[in-house]
Amino acid sequence: MDDDARARRILATSPLVAVLGIHHDLARPAGYVPAYLHEHGYEVHGVNPALAGRVSCGRPVVATLADLELGGRRLDLVDVFRRTEAIADHLPELLAARPRVVWLQLGLRHDAVAAALTAAGIEVVQDRCTLADHRRFGLGRPAA
Repeated sequence: MDDDARARRILATSPLVAVLGIHHDLARPAGYVPAYLHEHGYEVHGVNPALAGRVSCGRPVVATLADLELGGRRLDLVDVFRRTEAIADHLPELLAARPRVVWLQLGLRHDAVAAALTAAGIEVVQDRCTLADHRRFGLGRPAA
């Protein structure tokens, strides 16, 4: 399966999303991309210790992935908005959360983290934008 087909499949079948590094400023990618996903039917949960307790996308932001209250559901996708040098620091919590997919946003790539996640059975997308791909593929609401 080519990269576009894989990204399309993931976005079409991943309604439950955590955004690691969500931002309150809607002028920044970590602010407007989650808002876009929320507006297009994704259930978006923000993760950022600096914003814990604030509301984003209609839900309280939490400090860590472990703090998410999902009622026993498995995360479909963790959308990562962190500096490349900080991504490895999140590997333990990503492995513990066991999402179906970890998506590193456009400009982000960490092959060692990707290899560790893949070895644990977690699919990885690197250096792509969820918003740009969603628009380009003409996707609607994700399938539950």
